[in-house]
Amino acid sequence: MYLWIKAIHVIAVISWMAGLFYLPRLFVYHCDAPAGSAQSETFKVMERRLLRVIMNPAMILTWACGLAMITLDPGLLKGAGWLHAKLSLVVLMTVMHMAMARWRRAFAEDRNTKSPRFFRVANEVPTLLMILIVILVIVRPF
Repeated sequence: MYLWIKAIHVIAVISWMAGLFYLPRLFVYHCDAPAGSAQSETFKVMERRLLRVIMNPAMILTWACGLAMITLDPGLLKGAGWLHAKLSLVVLMTVMHMAMARWRRAFAEDRNTKSPRFFRVANEVPTLLMILIVILVIVRPF
């Protein structure tokens, strides 16, 4: 059972990360679309569907499977500084997810005040977190 949960966890993480990489990119392009335009309305639909249909379920499944693995093997927590660090970074990833949901709402209400440059920089945060998380899981430096 543990390996099935782990496989689902990895699939969910990949799906979540795909959304975390793509949504800020949509925001960059959405910034250039005039409010109320057909293009802006199309971006609103794309952003809402990406968040609600892919990202939210993937995040929930990532957390549920991760916590299930720890529950099934509590020994993972003993002397595993890498896992504690990873979980801290996953919390930051979740905070980033929630920030993106807030930014999506601002676009949906035609009240975005952030620039394309802001979203280009924001797009790098999940990438950096992912790199650190993968290193912690594979290398287990501490």
